[in-house]
Amino acid sequence: MNTKITFSDDVVVEGKELKAGTYAVYTKPNEAVWEVFFYTDTNNGGLPQEWDASKVAATVKVEAYPISESIETFTITFDDLHNNGATMGLLWEKTYVGVKFVVPTVDKAIKSIQETMSKPDLSANDYFSAASYYYSEGINMEQAKEWVDKAVSMGNGTEFWMMRTQSLIYAKLGDKEGAIEVAKKSLAAAQAAGNQDYVKMNKDSLKEWAGL
Repeated sequence: MNTKITFSDDVVVEGKELKAGTYAVYTKPNEAVWEVFFYTDTNNGGLPQEWDASKVAATVKVEAYPISESIETFTITFDDLHNNGATMGLLWEKTYVGVKFVVPTVDKAIKSIQETMSKPDLSANDYFSAASYYYSEGINMEQAKEWVDKAVSMGNGTEFWMMRTQSLIYAKLGDKEGAIEVAKKSLAAAQAAGNQDYVKMNKDSLKEWAGL
């Protein structure tokens, strides 16, 4: 039966758009470059009896890399996982081919955040989660600052993890003095809570920002 891959959302594979769906994966190996085909007909025993070009949803060319270990059984891995995609690795004999794909995580997350933030009676964690995501993805730091400030204002001064993110957002916006002030508060709260990880992170940032 076909080797198949399913995407629940539209994705971009090696720069080419591929609609959500299930595809048979075929390859045309060459010494330096492999062609990888995503074929819409998945009910084949091996290759289709007649190859139908209209059923090729996408074709990508990917560089082949030699590896030292010999892979006796054709293997597929998923490598370099990150928030917005991964690499589908194809390993056979002494060759590795990595097919990169990007998923619409950011668009879906932003839509979810906007829906949540439009609701009444939000909690501190709602504001903090939204601010943290915007910071991590480098999206609209002014909005992230507004949300994290709101989250911290709703706390009791012991939420060292919130103040940590608040200090990083301030630093990202170029407010070094504000970042130092908040980092010191986060440091004190982390020390009081006995959280050495946050103690170290805050001290490292304060040294970087010349706050110690």
